[in-house]
Amino acid sequence: MTVTPLAAHPSGRSAPAFRGRIGRDARSGHYAVPGRYRLHLSTACPDGLRLAVVHSLLSLDTVCPTTFLPAVPDCPEGGHSALRPLYDASAHRYTGPAVAPVLSDDWSGRIVSTHAPDIMRDLARRFGSERPSPYPCGAESEIEAVERMCAQGIEEAAQRAGSAGAERAEREAALGTLLETLGVLERWLAGRTYVIRDEVTVADVELWVALVQLDTVHRNHLDAAAVQRIAGQPVLWAYARRLTAHPAFGTHLNLDGIARRHHARCHGLEAAGAAVPILDWAAHAAR
Repeated sequence: MTVTPLAAHPSGRSAPAFRGRIGRDARSGHYAVPGRYRLHLSTACPDGLRLAVVHSLLSLDTVCPTTFLPAVPDCPEGGHSALRPLYDASAHRYTGPAVAPVLSDDWSGRIVSTHAPDIMRDLARRFGSERPSPYPCGAESEIEAVERMCAQGIEEAAQRAGSAGAERAEREAALGTLLETLGVLERWLAGRTYVIRDEVTVADVELWVALVQLDTVHRNHLDAAAVQRIAGQPVLWAYARRLTAHPAFGTHLNLDGIARRHHARCHGLEAAGAAVPILDWAAHAAR
């Protein structure tokens, strides 16, 4: 896939508090042992949803169990009280929020990582030998290109396009970036089932989650005309419907949780686009 470079913008993700890795053997400290690690996540959170899908694609329910957290964090600073013991055990006098997702080590009771991209890669590389890898050999640059398109061209552009505090020219420029990115993907997916290979990869996970967020979260702050233009990508949204019907994707789609999380965090103004849904996600979700 050829990607036009996008201008850098500040990322909405905060820096991970912990960034350990799972290695190959005992010399690496955190090494791969089935049953040693546990995921803590909320599928109402984009990173949690990505992790849940990859975890299901790899069939890791017994190898790396998952603890699902509430959609809306129950601590004032945006953390989960259930995660506080892990954070306190992992860092002396840790004062930040106990946020998800978390990969913890049940042997030590401490956190390995809070960095979702590293966690996904380590689960696939260290425990995913029984399933086709969502990180196929030689696809790293293509995956990174799709990740960049989703982060900058869809998620950040949509957020800026619906920002109540931005100037009109800035919102229109951001909408133009969003529509251009969607148009590139629309043309690229014509005649294709998946984004970069003939089977599901993490690039599909990234794009699917970005489209879920676009329709269930960012649409609420765009005008109706903008939403109609976004919806005018039939190939792209047909692709989203197909993935939603895949058991590893649709079963983790918590629409009510996404809405509650958004309303708890968002201070923006609702626009006319909130009344113009693009997909009936629940109707297509695998059950």
